[in-house]
Formats: sequence, structure tokens, C-alpha cells
Amino acid sequence: MTAAETASTQDTTATAAPAHGVTLSPSAAEKAKGLLERDGSPEMVLRIAVQPGGCSGLRYELFFDDRTLDGDALVDFGGIGLAVDRMSKPYLDGAVIDFVDTIEKQGFTIDNPNAQNSCACGDSFH
Repeated sequence: MTAAETASTQDTTATAAPAHGVTLSPSAAEKAKGLLERDGSPEMVLRIAVQPGGCSGLRYELFFDDRTLDGDALVDFGGIGLAVDRMSKPYLDGAVIDFVDTIEKQGFTIDNPNAQNSCACGDSFH
């Protein structure tokens, strides 16, 4: 194969999805993986998005998704893909998703350094 043919072949290869700055803690990755395996859907990814709404102006959405959106950023955490769409990425860079299981609270939490204010329930931010 000539150098031109090699370059042409390399140009047509799919590129990997861009990375994002959101971190999924080991406990959150383990919980998400367990939920997907229980439901028989291990090919799905965990998606975090920011949508208008909530008492502080923006709200988080955290859900399992089998779609790939144009501009998605995807990072694998121990076998669990975490997807962030192009519009949500600037609001979420540096955020950490964790899973807590205590007497007071059980569920996923989001620690977002970009949130200037948040409501009392923690479901929305500004």
C-alpha cells in the first residue's frame, strides 16, 4: 500500500467521541452497571444532561440511553459509558456524579463546581 493509500484509509476511519470533564465515581459506576445488568440492557450508557426548568433555572437529567446524539462526548468508567451532549457539556465540566447509600439518602448525587446557586432539593441550579 502506498503512502497516499494509507493516508486515504486513515482519513475515512471513524474518530472516537470527544471526552468530557464529568467524573463518575467508582460507587456510581458500580451502581449504574448493576442496574443495567439487572434490566438486561448492558449496551446502554448513562447520560447526564442539563435542561431548562426547576426552581433555580436549570435542572439535571440523569438517565440510561441507547441513543447516540450528534456531538456527544463519551467516557467509559469501568464498563459504563457516560454520555454528555454538546449543549450540556459547558455546564457540567468538572462535575462529579456519585452514588450514596446512607440512612438519610440513597441515590445519585451531582457535585457541580459550575453551579452558582442551587435549590434546597438539589435538583436544579443556576
